[in-house]
Amino acid sequence: MLFGMIGVSPSLLQKQAVAEIIKCNDLTSQFGLTLSHQDAIELVETRTLALQSNGRIEFGAGVIEKIIREFCHSPYVSRYNYAETMHELTEIFYFYKNETLDLLSDEELIKFMKNSFDRQCQGSLGLLAGRELANMARNVRYGYPLDYLEDLEKDEEAEDGEY
Repeated sequence: MLFGMIGVSPSLLQKQAVAEIIKCNDLTSQFGLTLSHQDAIELVETRTLALQSNGRIEFGAGVIEKIIREFCHSPYVSRYNYAETMHELTEIFYFYKNETLDLLSDEELIKFMKNSFDRQCQGSLGLLAGRELANMARNVRYGYPLDYLEDLEKDEEAEDGEY
């Protein structure tokens, strides 16, 4: 209904998003990474579901293209896990966009995701979503620096009554 009101059909937006993703192959092919037309359609579907489940709206490829461009040169992304990794990163992005209360720009969140993925997580999407981004989102909500880590040993000592 929303699309009908603004005069743009959902299928036209989907075709545009797919075309933008396919265009990324010009860059990613130098890293041995390409997405087929079907891969791009499925990635747009993943984005649509992630947007719906997180109560968000977006037009065009938007974030998918930004994620592809940022992650294509990661040493942990290969032709064997490329499409799957992009699906998971897309879902993770929208979840944490909400968790950070939209206080970070898309670019800031994607750069944090990429740096954490390549460094602390060494390519683990589970660690990225379950530890690094969870900590970062908490820090954003409480006004701490993105990479702030509480000193857990001091907290444990305080609980024991010892210093």
